[in-house]
Amino acid sequence: MEEQEGTISEVGHDAAPHAEPFYQSPEVWVAVAFLLFVAVLLYVKAPKLIANALDKRSAAIAAQIAEAQRLREEAEALLAQYQRKQREAQTEAGEIVSHAEAEAKRLAADAQKALEVSIARREQLAVEKIAQAEAAAVKEVRTVAVEVASAAARTVIAESLDPAKANQLVETAIKELPQHLH
Repeated sequence: MEEQEGTISEVGHDAAPHAEPFYQSPEVWVAVAFLLFVAVLLYVKAPKLIANALDKRSAAIAAQIAEAQRLREEAEALLAQYQRKQREAQTEAGEIVSHAEAEAKRLAADAQKALEVSIARREQLAVEKIAQAEAAAVKEVRTVAVEVASAAARTVIAESLDPAKANQLVETAIKELPQHLH
């Protein structure tokens, strides 16, 4: 049994929890070394990586700002160009309107003159027609007066003259008739 006890005691010795301090364990030192290595890498490389990332981002932002500024300047230039074109169009429209108004006034004046000329011409024609109508009326009145006077004279002469004297007057009138016709 002694052999068994020795074995047991040896096993028991090995099996007994024997705690060694943590700093003596190689796994702890490997972990510490790994953490130190990572810390050194981060300390040395991280600022450069962070600075490079920030520089890239800063450059990208600066490029975007420059692009936005360029686009803004183009937009302002286009706005100024369109405002200038709008002013020119308004000026041209004003000129067209004033030209049209002047043309309308000129046409109205021409139409007024043409109307006045037409009215004067029609008035002159009316005056001439009235004069012709008056002349025709006077002529007709004279003709009727001559006929009435002739008829009255015949009646008076026929009643007051003897037939021999009447024949003599008729012959004298017939002889003088060609002189009065021309």
